[in-house]
Amino acid sequence: MQSTTTPLDYLPIVLMFIVALGFVITTMIASHSLGPKRKTKIKLDSFECGVEAQGNARLPFAIKYFLVAILFVLFDIEVIFMYPWAVNFKELGMNGVIEVFSFIILLLIGFYYMLSKKALKWEE
Repeated sequence: MQSTTTPLDYLPIVLMFIVALGFVITTMIASHSLGPKRKTKIKLDSFECGVEAQGNARLPFAIKYFLVAILFVLFDIEVIFMYPWAVNFKELGMNGVIEVFSFIILLLIGFYYMLSKKALKWEE
């Protein structure tokens, strides 16, 4: 006997999302309208762990920091895609092995390209 789902079965989930969204919106509106609005120089000044701010906080960062962060996230996420393959290793058979090795080869091509462009080299 097969169980069929109807749109009515999803009503509790939809209601949960509506209540959660309503709570967030109500809380944000209430805190904005009921909260104090005293803007003084001390309140608007930046605060960093009790240390007096020195210099301009808008100094540009070297693009290398952002590039390393993006490359780390990219290769980290790519490795996460290998976890489901490892869990289902036996069920996927030889076809799964071929697919994951082609995925690894594609990753290595991207990694080699990154190294050839000297993306991780800090000295210029």
